[in-house]
Amino acid sequence: MALSLYVEQPSVLHQRHPIAKVLAMLLLFVATFVLDDPLMLAPLAVLVLCGAWVGKAFGILWRLRWIIGPVFVFTVLLWTVFYPVQANEPVTRAHAFRFGLGMATKLETFILTGLVFLATTTVEEFAYALTRLGVPYRASFVLTLAFRLVPVFLDAALTVRDAQRCRGLDFSRGGIVARIARYVPVIVPVFIGGLRRADQMAFALEVRGFSAERKRTTLPRAPVDEYDLLLVGVTLALAVLYLAFWIRGVGAVGSW
Repeated sequence: MALSLYVEQPSVLHQRHPIAKVLAMLLLFVATFVLDDPLMLAPLAVLVLCGAWVGKAFGILWRLRWIIGPVFVFTVLLWTVFYPVQANEPVTRAHAFRFGLGMATKLETFILTGLVFLATTTVEEFAYALTRLGVPYRASFVLTLAFRLVPVFLDAALTVRDAQRCRGLDFSRGGIVARIARYVPVIVPVFIGGLRRADQMAFALEVRGFSAERKRTTLPRAPVDEYDLLLVGVTLALAVLYLAFWIRGVGAVGSW
């Protein structure tokens, strides 16, 4: 089972400069965040799906369909049922459903944008882009370290679970409480191994001069080309357009 989200494929998005991809992702986040109307958010979701097709990331989306699908359904249901109502404000069920559909589309666009970015960008490229954009090296290292360690911990948990199954521990029997209790023999060694790994990593980082105050150097990378500028320019235009809609009150809840 592949635990990493990065897809090593030759695609247009893989070849883009890391800084351009980070800026494009942030601009798409801004454009998605400011509006609530599902009709206004649908083009952004379609654009992200087209990006997934170009970046050959549909395999990642299909692998995580059991997360993406329920998130959309439950978001629509929760916002439809628990829509915030002001005093003496007539709210129809269709209005609440439309708002819930907008919230679900917004959340799914956030998730899909992040998944496409992680599927087409390595952790090293992400860290490089953050440092070049002015993020302190230690902060960027801590942020990217999470993307490195999550697959490691998941792989360790799966290894321990398979070892416990070989010893006769059945995780599928009994009720929900009994099943959760059976995962204690998995959680404990993973937690202890995580502490040991963190101590070893801290020692290794100090040996390699992580606390040194000298300026960090990186491997030479290709400069930004016209396609990178086009990517940033298109997403910047979308962000400005959606911000203009937001300022004018178009696509907000009150404009429906």
